[in-house]
Amino acid sequence: MAFSALATLRPILLAGLLFLTQSAWAELMLHPTRLVFDKNQRAAQIELINNGSTPATYRISLVNRRMTENGQFEAVDTAAPGEQFADPMLRYSPRQITLQPGSAQTVRVMLRKPAELADGEYRSHLQFELLPEAEGATSIETKAGGKDIGVVLNTLVGASVPVIVRHGATDATVRLSGLALAREGKQPLLALQFDREGNSSVYGDLAISFTPRGGKPQQLALVGGIAVYTPNRIRKAAVPLQAPGGTALAHGTIEVSYRDRPEAGGKVLAQASLELP
Repeated sequence: MAFSALATLRPILLAGLLFLTQSAWAELMLHPTRLVFDKNQRAAQIELINNGSTPATYRISLVNRRMTENGQFEAVDTAAPGEQFADPMLRYSPRQITLQPGSAQTVRVMLRKPAELADGEYRSHLQFELLPEAEGATSIETKAGGKDIGVVLNTLVGASVPVIVRHGATDATVRLSGLALAREGKQPLLALQFDREGNSSVYGDLAISFTPRGGKPQQLALVGGIAVYTPNRIRKAAVPLQAPGGTALAHGTIEVSYRDRPEAGGKVLAQASLELP
């Protein structure tokens, strides 16, 4: 079941995690936060729940978005080299939903692959736009916290769920590079870069720890659901670190691991470390 996270959020330097705060209309919960069609799968569904106190109407549409190097999304009409959109292959129902407080609705998404479809990954976004005063939408992947069984839209006027179609031979590798310790005011940050190769996106959780010389590892950050989408080769981020009280980030090693989501097996996708003098 999806869950609610109602903290006030703010932008972070260089981060691919876009934190937003706006006036609230309704509280919409979505599950799952992304759809992936793989192998012979031809149908999927998303559950919408109105946890607010007033009715809310959402128009649903398919849109195409491109991820920037900083992890934000921008609307696009024309595919770039290596970019493939999934919208011509997708059908969905219903097209508009009114949710009464406490009610739920299922949106069904169907896939129809054309003959002679080239191998690779195709992606579009299923957009949920709040009516009648919606002014835009944001990706549900751009959120805070290390858990994302669901997502809350308490402060957003819309959201878009990535819909990914993988066909034929697809693979990807990723490595972490450019690790550097920085600060935003008094907040320590770890800047890093994801370097992706292959014809498929990568998606996983990032864990950061610090081990002082002669000491034991201490967790500094856990961020769930970070993606690098095709055709992007790199994604840059700066992750806020929460050091245990009295711990100085010096004379030790920062270790970073990027893993598949637990439901995908939790396999290590990439690791890196930074020695601190």
